[in-house]
Amino acid sequence: MITKETLQKLDPQDMRGYIRGFFEQVEEAVHIGKKYQPKTNSRGITNIVLAGMGGSAIGGDLLRTYLSAKLKVPFIVNRHYTLPSFVARNSLVIISSYSGNTEETLEAYEQAVERKAHILCITSGGEVADRAKKLRHQVISIPGGLQPRAALGYSFFPLLNAMDKIGFAGIDESEVEETITVLKTMSGESVDMSDQNFPYSIAKRLHGKPVIVWSGADLLEVVSVRWRGQINENAKHCAYSAVFPELNHNEIVGWEHPAELLKHFAIVMLKDKDDHPRVVQRMAITNELLKNTPDAFVEISPRGESRLARMFSMIHLGDWVSYYLAMLNAVDPTPVERINYLKSELERATM
Repeated sequence: MITKETLQKLDPQDMRGYIRGFFEQVEEAVHIGKKYQPKTNSRGITNIVLAGMGGSAIGGDLLRTYLSAKLKVPFIVNRHYTLPSFVARNSLVIISSYSGNTEETLEAYEQAVERKAHILCITSGGEVADRAKKLRHQVISIPGGLQPRAALGYSFFPLLNAMDKIGFAGIDESEVEETITVLKTMSGESVDMSDQNFPYSIAKRLHGKPVIVWSGADLLEVVSVRWRGQINENAKHCAYSAVFPELNHNEIVGWEHPAELLKHFAIVMLKDKDDHPRVVQRMAITNELLKNTPDAFVEISPRGESRLARMFSMIHLGDWVSYYLAMLNAVDPTPVERINYLKSELERATM
């Protein structure tokens, strides 16, 4: 049983507080986005590329997914040092780095400048902010001091407003309002350590097991990636993700060996009401095929009516699950020591 004393001991930097206050972050992020006044518009722009990594990139992936039915131009997220060769004067390149010092994103920034692309930056400061000021590129400034994965509201909602004002897609304000209401309700329910705490009950089922997160390839594909990343980083717990229908063409066959090891796995299936009808059938058949293989099989559907509310309610649930899994694993959810070690070694290698 997780007690208040456990929370205080294992979570000295209060990741719980950041998750609990996510709806307030979304409110602030919406306000930041409304203040943005673009210096460009969608005319003549034939593609959108968001350059970012980790928590800064996931906001772009969610934006791409949410706007997929509205956008008339391609939108990709570039998680690399090198931009695609098609990036040119007709491209809008969004430089997304929460810290402003992400080395892959900074190199991509240089290439976007060289190719004379339209550039919009979103950051809390650092080198990105310095370069943007020098080059007179527009910057959406967001509050700093958080772990990038705890700043998802800031990475998504200001850009949603920017896409609206540039002319790529209109915002339905009722969806934003519903999303904030749902997040606020879920936050109140999830913080209470009782038998009715839904994310805690899920975390207990996942505890001690490698986790596989599945979803359809529509609204919740990026959400499944978010679940994977949060479980990895917050809980320091092994997790992977895959999507339907692709996993039915390969991964499903792999659930045979090593048989004894697979019995200790847990599958989390994220299901949405707008999943393709054939994907719904595939999920049911796959569930039946594997019902006796993993140790735990958890099916979850989002809350809310709108696409935006459903997307972010499932994200918020995953954040809470990863937090309680961290408590069950007796680890501090905030630090990511292996990532920091990797960065320090890369810095040494360049000296």
